[in-house]
Amino acid sequence: MFSNIYHNKKVLITGNTGFKGSWLSIWLNQLGAKVYGISNEVPTVPSIFEELSLALFVEYKEIDIRNAKELAAAIADIAPDFLFHLAAQPIVGLSYEDPLGTIATNTQGTAHVLDAFRNLNNDCVGVFITSDKCYENVEWNYGYRETDHLGGKDIYSASKGACEIIIHGYFHSFIKHKKNLKMASTRAGNVIGGGDWADRRLVADCFRAWSKGESVEIRSPRSTRPWQHVLEPLGGYLRTGQALYEGKNINGEAYNFGPPSEHTHTVQEILEAIGSFWDKTSSKQLFTMAEAPGFHEAGLLKLNCDKAVADLQWRPALSFQQTARFTAEWYLNFYNKSVNMLPFTQQQIQEYFKIATEKGVLWTQ
Repeated sequence: MFSNIYHNKKVLITGNTGFKGSWLSIWLNQLGAKVYGISNEVPTVPSIFEELSLALFVEYKEIDIRNAKELAAAIADIAPDFLFHLAAQPIVGLSYEDPLGTIATNTQGTAHVLDAFRNLNNDCVGVFITSDKCYENVEWNYGYRETDHLGGKDIYSASKGACEIIIHGYFHSFIKHKKNLKMASTRAGNVIGGGDWADRRLVADCFRAWSKGESVEIRSPRSTRPWQHVLEPLGGYLRTGQALYEGKNINGEAYNFGPPSEHTHTVQEILEAIGSFWDKTSSKQLFTMAEAPGFHEAGLLKLNCDKAVADLQWRPALSFQQTARFTAEWYLNFYNKSVNMLPFTQQQIQEYFKIATEKGVLWTQ
């Protein structure tokens, strides 16, 4: 898997206590990496990081990425072989309540990580993760490409567009001519999967309510998103790191990771799919339609992933139904307290690897 390049390597994840950071930590541990983490806190209750006791194999430092001096010292001390930057304020709604905090974390915080990265003296590969919402969304029917206009009508989107501009600027100003550093940025669509308990996130809100026997009010049921299981973009991030490490000519590039355009589904469709695994007899009674939110939120959003397919030979492995099943089964087992969730999560990674292998995805080699 990934040509075994992560084995015995020091891999630093910013935002390691979050949903995606925790899954990435588990996967890297299975790959034999020495995993380090930097996060300002454990972001949710419950938390996948705490529920799976990931501190047992992640060397974790509690640092706010807005603290440039402390962050730089920690990254220099670790001297990682790979750096995956995921730390962020990830909620669109919260960006309306705390715009300055969102900008400080997402934009200035990313600049702090970049500045620490560019001052490393050891060889290091950096993968900087932003979001599909970095694009100026004009609601067109085809997928956004890496060369399309950046920005957005809400502060969260603007902060992610600004991230990409700063990443681009740091690469060309400081990193492009350094022999010891290589980097790329990655942009993923709406990610779901077990262990996400972030506030005001669709799937997390549903499972919180359903575990209490409650129905959920859903806003904008006809909005479409590029739903994908968390392992799909993580495979893309790890494949990007592999390609950079192996010297593939992608230094400074940006890549989208998302499902095929024909697999883009509405909010209602994803809820019906995961609900059918949670309650096979009355899944449509698990949610009701509510009024639209009082703030702007994109209705149609797709990504074009042709560049990742061409340059990285990456492609998604799971069908829409498999994505729903992986997600629902994780929460079913967690709330039923029927299994140890760390081995179960590891088993899901192995099942994903098997499916990807059968489809001939390159990183499985």
